[in-house]
Amino acid sequence: MANGNDDPRVYQALALPEQALDHGGQEILRLGIVNDELYVSARPSFKDPEQWGDVLAEVARRLGAIYATQQTGLTKKDATVRIAEAFAADMGARPVRVAKSPAQKSAAKRKKR
Repeated sequence: MANGNDDPRVYQALALPEQALDHGGQEILRLGIVNDELYVSARPSFKDPEQWGDVLAEVARRLGAIYATQQTGLTKKDATVRIAEAFAADMGARPVRVAKSPAQKSAAKRKKR
């Protein structure tokens, strides 16, 4: 465990990245799971809440890289795509419709007849 304690009653916090210890900065987001419930604390770090979208996209990319190194059988791209698709679905995004070529449209019309 990150803090060296295997007791399940003790919160298992992650260690700070070396770069943060060497160069400073500020934590902007912390997530934890306790009894299957997600807990979130965040610092309102940006003027525009849309900037959180950039942060969440970067987090998804980095999580994809982590999954790719954990012998999951997934590439970084595949893991990242799965994370992004799950995020979009959970946020209520509609599936993307791919434009059909003229040949595909004709075939669909013939099929309906």
